[in-house]
Amino acid sequence: METWSGITASVVFFGVLALIATERLHLTIAAFLGAMLLIFLHVLTLDQAIAYIGKSHATLALFFGVMVMVRAFEPTKIFEYLATQIVIMARGEGKRLLLGIVAITTPVCAMLPNATTVMLLAPLIPPMAAELNVNFVPLLILMVFTANSAGLLTIVGDPATFIVGSSINMSFLDYVMKLSLGGVIAVGTIVVMLPVLFPSTWNKKLADLDHLPHPVINHPRMLALGGVIVALVLGLFVVGESLPVPISPAAIALLGAALCLLLTHHSGIDTVQNILRDVDWSTLVFFMSVFVLIGGLQETGVISSASGLLGVVIGQNIALGAMLLLFVTGILSSLIPNIPLVVAMVPLLKEYLVNVNLAGPELLSPDFAGQIPPEILPLFAAMMFGATLGGNGTLVGASSNIVAAGIAEQHGKPISFRLFLNYGLPLMALQLMVISVYVGIRFLL
Repeated sequence: METWSGITASVVFFGVLALIATERLHLTIAAFLGAMLLIFLHVLTLDQAIAYIGKSHATLALFFGVMVMVRAFEPTKIFEYLATQIVIMARGEGKRLLLGIVAITTPVCAMLPNATTVMLLAPLIPPMAAELNVNFVPLLILMVFTANSAGLLTIVGDPATFIVGSSINMSFLDYVMKLSLGGVIAVGTIVVMLPVLFPSTWNKKLADLDHLPHPVINHPRMLALGGVIVALVLGLFVVGESLPVPISPAAIALLGAALCLLLTHHSGIDTVQNILRDVDWSTLVFFMSVFVLIGGLQETGVISSASGLLGVVIGQNIALGAMLLLFVTGILSSLIPNIPLVVAMVPLLKEYLVNVNLAGPELLSPDFAGQIPPEILPLFAAMMFGATLGGNGTLVGASSNIVAAGIAEQHGKPISFRLFLNYGLPLMALQLMVISVYVGIRFLL
């Protein structure tokens, strides 16, 4: 590690986290300024910074595409209509509504990335909360918790899980057979905590459902055609990468966005300018800046130098290594968005395993296509669980958290770092402890 460059990258990175945590600056401004500092202090060149953003182009394209699609449907009033129906189905009871949010979000997140699910479902939350006369922010936070936790049900449910699983050539079925129970346990923990985390909503009851507003769907023909586009996009999300000519989720989302723009513009219900103006650019700039900040740590060797420390602390003790990785990754993931965190930690873990002779050097190949020794699977499982559940801890811990914060800000109620921490920290701590018991029983005893 180049000492001064590494120190500079570390100070800037943790300085940005401190500014976000203390709410001295808006999180997008803090991250953007930090990224610019790395460039002007010559830790990274502008070309290198853009290259690190480019490596994460798929995440940015996926977010942008889904944002455009969701915004294109706003003139139809479909979100207000569905929200009213959900409140009626919940019979006006807060506890039923909370359980309903968990029930709706969980199966969707098993097949779609959690941030994508939040983008698709979060527009239902503000009108639902308005009808029950409760604050929509806790409901939005609950959806985020559920989306992050349900992402552990399948290998495609969370980007962090997919990155780790694909790095060891784990198939969809292998994941379901060996690790999905962890996702069930994580969601179950949320259900148990509902009356503790959200007592006012849990006890809320709307006695008179007859006086609920009954929004009327506008532009039904456009909505029907848009529904066909959404069905096409969701279907391709599931099967696109297994087609003879694979199509990435990012490309599918961009295609859906282009088709929705075409449909909306030519139907005359909205303009391209209005839709693109309302895209959550703040969230996109935040992610680009974070990728640059993580790139600074990678470029200066700060992250790779930690692999030697793993070898010293863990040695060949798989049980100790799994528990340490679970909690350390969980804590780090609450401070660092889990996508760039696992991108950095996967090669670190692989290098450690090769260095202590727990795996062969072929594991270091970017195109690894073999099977890992079963005795080291607990280490990768612990990283998946820790990175995903740690994302529930703070506002910056997962991409879905940032997406939800952007949606809340657009509706006039920003989610502060401290407010999210009040909900997230106890849930994250309990989930990590429960999952540690599961990992111990499932893999180590």
